Amino acid sequence: MEKTSAGCFSQQMTSSLSSVFLKRDQMRDLRRYLVLKYIQYLVLPSSNTLITLLGLLGSLYTILILKSPSISYKSTAVFISYIAKADILVFVSMVSEMIMEPFDVKIVSAAFTTALWQNFLTANTHICCLLLSCVTFEALLISIFSVESRHIRTVKYARRTSNMIYIVVIAECIIFQMEDFQEPFGLNSQYILLLHFCYRVSSLLRFLSYSIGLSLRIINVYIYYKIFFNVSNRSRLKTK
Repeated sequence: MEKTSAGCFSQQMTSSLSSVFLKRDQMRDLRRYLVLKYIQYLVLPSSNTLITLLGLLGSLYTILILKSPSISYKSTAVFISYIAKADILVFVSMVSEMIMEPFDVKIVSAAFTTALWQNFLTANTHICCLLLSCVTFEALLISIFSVESRHIRTVKYARRTSNMIYIVVIAECIIFQMEDFQEPFGLNSQYILLLHFCYRVSSLLRFLSYSIGLSLRIINVYIYYKIFFNVSNRSRLKTK
């Protein structure tokens, strides 16, 4: 009887320790995933094939992790899940290009198809940059205004912000895609005014997206510097 109870106790202790270890590992993996995404979108000037493939594998693994009951689904987890889901655009673009080029599949013009795959990648980049900046801003709020910002650091607001980012970026890429309708319709098209408008707006959007992207790189570095400086000051005060 004593052996049975001792065996049950050791089994419970082993399962509890393994669950704690699993949770700690998963949280560490999420942090590593964020670091990878920061490097991919906010550090490197342009993503290469190796980083892109690592990002896709990391996104798949992250989606599986976030389904685990051991992960507390807070606002940061919402932003991370939307970042991971944005890589579906990269996957679709890569797979479609791999299928259509060797078999010479032509549903529409080659220029339109190329622009479509490029806009998928553009949407992915813009979405991830904005969502990573949201994670950075949230880290700043937690570090400096932890109590005061608690009412806005919620799952509801994180979902609304993420959905808004998706809508704005998709609308931006639709305007980019409209540029390629101008050639097939020609000057006699009834859509010529709309197409000219989209062409002018797209030029402005490209300039704005480049400026915003450059600003986000600088702002993210500055915010993490402030967070590090603030944490260092707190640790010094505690030691004193």
